[in-house]
Amino acid sequence: MKTFKLENEPKIKSGFKTPDDYFDTFSTKVLEQVDKKEVKVIALNRRKKVISIVAAAVILIGLMIPIVNNYNSKSKELDAETLETYLSYQSNLNQYDLIKELDNTDIQKLGKNVALEDETIEDILSSNPNIENLISE
Repeated sequence: MKTFKLENEPKIKSGFKTPDDYFDTFSTKVLEQVDKKEVKVIALNRRKKVISIVAAAVILIGLMIPIVNNYNSKSKELDAETLETYLSYQSNLNQYDLIKELDNTDIQKLGKNVALEDETIEDILSSNPNIENLISE
């Protein structure tokens, strides 16, 4: 193999040339162009504060939704099943205690809901051997 020496080989000239005094005036030209364009600076720490406040608000609202639904869904009135279950497990509760707690409006509501015909009442009284007990109550 033949030895290669850079000094002896013909050199290829580059197609690029810099103008005279280019590097002397380069810094002043760049500074003039930078001064012409003003860039709006946005502080990153402000954006981070806003994003963190928004994220905290979203998390707080997300945690409050089940609590608000729980308070709004509770009705103050008892449903029939709950009341019936409660009364069935109370052994010391009798019919006189229930009657004592009824108001006139409750009695009127009970009267409207009961729709018994005379024939139904007669059938019940005739089939029941304890007629005297039913009449006394």
